[in-house]
Amino acid sequence: MSVTRYRIPASVAGAALLAVAATGCSGLGRTAVGTIIYNTSQRHPVVVSNPLVRGCHRLAPPGAVNLHNNTLVDLVLYPADDCSGGNTVYVATTTSDVVAPGAGAWRSYTTVH
Repeated sequence: MSVTRYRIPASVAGAALLAVAATGCSGLGRTAVGTIIYNTSQRHPVVVSNPLVRGCHRLAPPGAVNLHNNTLVDLVLYPADDCSGGNTVYVATTTSDVVAPGAGAWRSYTTVH
């Protein structure tokens, strides 16, 4: 019996196992690796770890007055709970933003990916 006779079934089985493993991982939600750290207007610190990259994310009430983006993706901050409103702020990765005096707090964010 030749060695080639055993290699073909082993190769097919390995390829099938790899395909199943890749399919199983694709269902996982992609995350922005890292943390988002912010303070609410009441001076309460909040840390968000590895947020999903899809969708609108609400910030803890009553919103953020300063925020540091320690993730590997950029963020867009919104003045409304539903990621709407015209006065948005773009916060690049490893940068931060502080709300101007007299301005309202940031209430939600989306990721840029």
